[in-house]
Amino acid sequence: MKARQAAILLFAAMFLPAFPQASAQEYPSRSMRLIIPWPPGGITDVISRTVGAVMSESLGQQVVPDNRPGAAGTLGVSIAAQSNADGYTLLMTDVPSHAISATLYKTLTYNPAKDIEPIALPSRSPTVLVVYPKLGINSIRQLIDYAKANPGKLPFASSGPGSITHLTSERFKAETGIKALHVPYKGGGPATAAVVSGEAHAYFSCISAAIPHIKAGRLTFLGITLPKRSPLWPDVPAVAEAIPGFVMGCNTGFFAPAGTPKNITARLHVEVMKAVQNPRVKTILTANSAESSTYTQAEFKAHVAEEIRNWGKVIRESGLKVN
Repeated sequence: MKARQAAILLFAAMFLPAFPQASAQEYPSRSMRLIIPWPPGGITDVISRTVGAVMSESLGQQVVPDNRPGAAGTLGVSIAAQSNADGYTLLMTDVPSHAISATLYKTLTYNPAKDIEPIALPSRSPTVLVVYPKLGINSIRQLIDYAKANPGKLPFASSGPGSITHLTSERFKAETGIKALHVPYKGGGPATAAVVSGEAHAYFSCISAAIPHIKAGRLTFLGITLPKRSPLWPDVPAVAEAIPGFVMGCNTGFFAPAGTPKNITARLHVEVMKAVQNPRVKTILTANSAESSTYTQAEFKAHVAEEIRNWGKVIRESGLKVN
């Protein structure tokens, strides 16, 4: 009897290692929630939904968008961070806002560096420096000279305190030695409209919001925050030409709760990077003046850590405090 029981246990043990592998191969076995911590219609939302739709087809399960805007993007990230780390709750958000939160907010319910796992960087999109056309300013140097001749009087718009547009202008002020008046608005749309009307005079805008106004002559395009000039705008200088190293971007990142199994995060990375090569995604990226990224998962993780360090430095030097 004992020999028979031993044989049964030995037979069962032979198959135990296969169970985790089978489980991994079955992923995903149901629909996945893709949290987008911004309102519908913005560049992050549009890119997230398109990537998610392509992934749904590839994975054979629905990737369901779930917009959770609020608290400068931290509400949706908090929900993701506190979700089960099983590969069925995912997150797409812009990397700078996620990195900025790490230093700017002292009462977060999550740790941006530890509780959210970077998976992939689907797209990179620059910010652009635009000004009110009637100022007659046509170069970054002219803007700097104007600001220095009118210290503290240049109204610099932002999409809100602590936003990427605000902190990019703070970095610009610090590196050029100018003093300007920060004028916060409730989002990128109102901030852009303020510069179009002349209520504010300068703004670092995400490129997708600014392009229609630039083309219509309602905004003057002074510079782009890429390392070098964009092939789409060869006559527009990179801001780095006037301020070495001044590179910013509204990059969209794909994340999962920390602790998600490595075999699942590796699968998700492959699926995201495969999705960005899909013609539908490429069309959306081009329409929003964005480009796909080729980062590996390790490179993206290092990029997020670097963003947290760099934005933390800008926040500390600006003296900005929120809650």
